[in-house]
Amino acid sequence: MVVDDETGWSGVGWDSWTDLRPIRARLDAGADPNSEVPFLGPPLHVAAEHGSPEVVAELARRVDDVDAEHEGRTALWVAVFNDRPRNARALVAAGADPWRPMMNGWSPGRLSLASPAPGLFPLPDLPDGEAGLSTAETAAATEARRLIPALGRLGHDGFSLACVAGVTAAEAARRLEAVPVDDADVEEILEDPWEDEDDSLAVIGVTDVPGGCVVFQPWAYTASDPGVIERLSVGTVCHGMYANLKSGNQGAVARDGVIEEWDTHPGGGNVSADQPAEEILATYLYHGRAVAYCFAGAGLRPTDARSITEQPDMWLRLPERDR
Repeated sequence: MVVDDETGWSGVGWDSWTDLRPIRARLDAGADPNSEVPFLGPPLHVAAEHGSPEVVAELARRVDDVDAEHEGRTALWVAVFNDRPRNARALVAAGADPWRPMMNGWSPGRLSLASPAPGLFPLPDLPDGEAGLSTAETAAATEARRLIPALGRLGHDGFSLACVAGVTAAEAARRLEAVPVDDADVEEILEDPWEDEDDSLAVIGVTDVPGGCVVFQPWAYTASDPGVIERLSVGTVCHGMYANLKSGNQGAVARDGVIEEWDTHPGGGNVSADQPAEEILATYLYHGRAVAYCFAGAGLRPTDARSITEQPDMWLRLPERDR
């Protein structure tokens, strides 16, 4: 059993990082600002993500190096990535370097240019050799700010989807060898999807959207089933996801009939310095927005959320086949 004697960082809850008094008391009692909070990382990094500017400033004043890196990123990078501009400003005031190179070309300052507050670090401060956003990166950030509100948030989990680039709903039906479903059958399923599980699992909705189509199942995992996304992805790319009620969002990417990635966590926010620069940017732009991440990954540009509701262009029944 771990005993919290309030001289270290064990036992510090999430809410504590917004309250200066208990954090300052721990520091005064001997807690090392340069050590690590169990399972979370350095205190300054934790506060940059979860804390208040006052707590961040207190820790920044006491650490040996305000730009110390943890897993390839500084506390300032963490504040920018988690859209905590007040914490970022507190760190810069303490001497943190916005343009310190890290994360495969994404310094905190450069990442901030794609943020909702692109003026966080004024561009006149851009040092020689530091690149701003490319045309493609600017377009990606602009599209994210359009796409996320267009899709909104689904009010439930348990659904699945497949976003398919350059394929129409009619072509998706052909690839899946699916046939239309009677409206009466759909109404029965919507009333109770689990009354006949075998039947409901075979029914999916398909909708045309700009850039391709979306396969959606509001109640289960079939739209992201390996057999489904493999067939849909022939000659193109397909991003699938199942919003598992128990274990969270489970993503997959299929390309030209082959699954390239499996059991990913779209919009999960985990990035590393060895990832491609465009993937780091996409993870930042769609942090916490798993559905929008899948749409963007397939290059789909819907103007509304109809494709992920119970009103698709068509309801289809998949043929019996091994999954």
